[in-house]
Amino acid sequence: MKYEIDQESQEIAKDVIDKLNFCHVDIERIVLMKSHGSKSKRTLARIHGLSKVMQKAMHIKAVYVIELISENFDKLDREEKIKTIIHEIMHIPKCFGGGFRQHKPYVTSKTVEKAFNEYKKLLH
Repeated sequence: MKYEIDQESQEIAKDVIDKLNFCHVDIERIVLMKSHGSKSKRTLARIHGLSKVMQKAMHIKAVYVIELISENFDKLDREEKIKTIIHEIMHIPKCFGGGFRQHKPYVTSKTVEKAFNEYKKLLH
């Protein structure tokens, strides 16, 4: 697997966080990266966090990496890419502590679609 920072997606994430007022999310501690070489046929993205024990051992605050699976993510149109980024950001809990929010009831097709529609309204 190869990984690279994806500046374009990083900018989308920053805009989403700002416009949707996800004030608990510190964009300075999130990195969006593209991975190359995945065999997955369906996975678009994954979010990775740094566990509490690793944070303590390394004397750092929580960080999150959103991995965009290039083989699948790159085929999406712009709207679906934004929805995917929103979906992954919604997994970050209010405490921003390294853990994750579960799909139900927090990160569902309905909640992602609602957030995306709000984001689209704020673009105009």
